[in-house]
Amino acid sequence: MCGICGVVGKHANPVEETVLRAMTDMMIHRGPDDEGFHVQDHIGFGFRRLSIVDLAHGHQPMCNEDGSVWIVFNGEIYNYDVLYQELVERGHEFRSHCDTEVIVHLYEELGIECLDRLRGMFAIAIYDARNQRTYLARDYFGIKPLYYADTPDGFVFASEIKSLLASGYVDPKVDMQAFVNYLSFQYVPDPRTMFAGISKLPPAHYLEIRDGQATLHEYWRAEFEPDDSVSFETFTEGIAAHLTASVNRHSRADVPRGAFLSSGVDSTVIASLLNRQERVKTFSIGFDNPETHHDELPYAAQTAKTLGTEHYSIKITAADYRDELEKLVYYQEDPVADPSSIALYFVSRLASEQVTVMLSGEGADEIFGGYPIYHEPMSLRGFKSLPGWQKKALHRVAAALPYGLKGRSFLERGTTDLERRFIGDAKIFSDSVKAELLSQKVPLASLQPCFSVTDFYYARTRHLDDITRMQDIDMHTWLPGDILMKADKMTMANSVELRVPFLDRDVFEFAARIPTRFRVNDQTTKYVLREAVKEIVPEEIRSRPKLGFPIPLRGWLRNELFEYVQDLIATSSARSYFNMPYVEHLLAQHKAHARDYSRELWVVIIFMLWYDVFVEGTLASARGRFFETRTRRAAATS
Repeated sequence: MCGICGVVGKHANPVEETVLRAMTDMMIHRGPDDEGFHVQDHIGFGFRRLSIVDLAHGHQPMCNEDGSVWIVFNGEIYNYDVLYQELVERGHEFRSHCDTEVIVHLYEELGIECLDRLRGMFAIAIYDARNQRTYLARDYFGIKPLYYADTPDGFVFASEIKSLLASGYVDPKVDMQAFVNYLSFQYVPDPRTMFAGISKLPPAHYLEIRDGQATLHEYWRAEFEPDDSVSFETFTEGIAAHLTASVNRHSRADVPRGAFLSSGVDSTVIASLLNRQERVKTFSIGFDNPETHHDELPYAAQTAKTLGTEHYSIKITAADYRDELEKLVYYQEDPVADPSSIALYFVSRLASEQVTVMLSGEGADEIFGGYPIYHEPMSLRGFKSLPGWQKKALHRVAAALPYGLKGRSFLERGTTDLERRFIGDAKIFSDSVKAELLSQKVPLASLQPCFSVTDFYYARTRHLDDITRMQDIDMHTWLPGDILMKADKMTMANSVELRVPFLDRDVFEFAARIPTRFRVNDQTTKYVLREAVKEIVPEEIRSRPKLGFPIPLRGWLRNELFEYVQDLIATSSARSYFNMPYVEHLLAQHKAHARDYSRELWVVIIFMLWYDVFVEGTLASARGRFFETRTRRAAATS
């Protein structure tokens, strides 16, 4: 696991190694074990390494025998041994046994089409000196991040946005369209970031840079193709076999490994399969929650005892949360207002004391239909037969009813088309509410509504049922934008590599054929997965409802965090983006228990912290080395 960066200069501009060093300095947490640089005319690559496989070798940037192909690579290729043997048989000579060199030789054989042969997680940059092309590529699901900016002086790319800012090629400014998207999604959907001029390479895409121009290409697509002709038993047997094989592939490492363990089925599957190979170390987190006294730590501890793992846990308080929050916004870079993001940081820090590689259950809900919201089309199916005029009339009736009145939300949802009802597992501020929330500084009239993000994906799935279409939306927006974003940033902040065996291409392509009725039924979600892992996961865990990270944000914002939030709202430099009386009204209403505005407030809070860290630079406790490095770089090149 590593951090990569680089510059592709325009107009034959040479690349300065001081720039690459400033960029790699920002990613030491991603790769504390080694660094490397390569400058060749108008191309420069930089690298930070966290050693996982072939510890003695694997130094990057790496090249082929004659130096005509150069690469920097972040990730893991789990089928590299098979590819290595194929390439040796075709006459290729290797200097190491690392997956990076396998990619170089596979590129020599197949060109950029080599991406289709890779199984794993990756962000890759390849420079081909023979045809003067540079390629940037990201893995199938977006497990590993890759950012880039097209500037007048050159293309810059990196695993982290901080590296791009440290390069001096781009300055931190707010992308207004990304901002209004964030207010609805609680993250910034691909390909935008909150930073104007900086883009995320979408999952399963590569960028070809040639003659100062960049072209984006999609090389694979995650598509659901339900097949009713296949039996339930075939799917359960196949899922168990594919998951077992995937965990075996994902567990390869020359360093200690462990697994996150919550109270649910997804992490338990991974921990149980890994524990079959060796006694695995598992890690859980809980929260001081005076409002509900709910704590999943006892469930996780019981699961660990049942599996026989070596278990570690941590419980955090509101004060712990508050004290680390500004620093963690710095590590997130793009704002992600998912409260569990910070929880993942704490449990990763705990794990880093014992292991270097962690396995986790991300992706299972999107692939197998695990979110409770996927039951919604079943509860609303009675509205399907109503004529359009009647739906409109009922919708007007629902809108006129008092907030909180039983049945109001049901009527609203039932009389709203799926494409305008569902934008992902989270929907915070509607477009209509943004007019009240935002100041006139934000040009809402000239910006696209939040549905402009999801309409693209809905247009490709008209042939599918509503539940599957919802899963498809989450696969392409929520999964890379929220789930995998926080997973990467919070684990790498602690120099821990996270692997996600559910997000294996072979697993997905098999599971994509599962009929909807096997995924979600009236009683449960992920039905076929729960049945498939009967021999892997105990019954009491398989039947347990999904909890996630039950962070007591609602209570904390009314009590322990209230003064902190009140002060932030009163002093943040980002106040000018908001209609502050409205924001203050949300906080007062939440404090008074009039309505739960915790998620709405958290979206505002995280943006304010982000703005103060990255744009204004007023939170010195979080910005530290970031701004010091930028200052050193500016002095060195002036």
